[in-house]
Amino acid sequence: MHHPIHVGNLSVTFLKSCHETHGHADIFEMTVPPHAHLNVGHLHRDYDETIIGMNGITTWTIDGKKVQVGPGQQLHIPRGVAHTYVNTSRATARMLCILTPGMIGPEYFRELAAAIDLAGNAGVSAIAAVMARYGVIPATA
Repeated sequence: MHHPIHVGNLSVTFLKSCHETHGHADIFEMTVPPHAHLNVGHLHRDYDETIIGMNGITTWTIDGKKVQVGPGQQLHIPRGVAHTYVNTSRATARMLCILTPGMIGPEYFRELAAAIDLAGNAGVSAIAAVMARYGVIPATA
């Protein structure tokens, strides 16, 4: 298992990266603290995402429709479909995320974390550049 990567207030721990699966999948656990959310709704250009709830409940917005994912529940997000999520509860939520094919590895989240740490416009342009390099497109684009 890999070391946790902190992206803002989220934590991402890879179980298997695209490097270990020969590009077949990226598999990671994401921990979302209470009242945290994904700041940028987005879509994936080249890969699908499957979410499996482990603890807590996250509320996802998929192409404008809200879906709750709790322990044992699964959500499939095809490539090209805009999505975001929020944890509106008082409990930390954990989910297993599977990207197929695997194309981003831990590098995406490390680069994103570094970009988030930059201030002002430099941070915004750095975040956009990281997203673009990995085929993550803001939903407003």
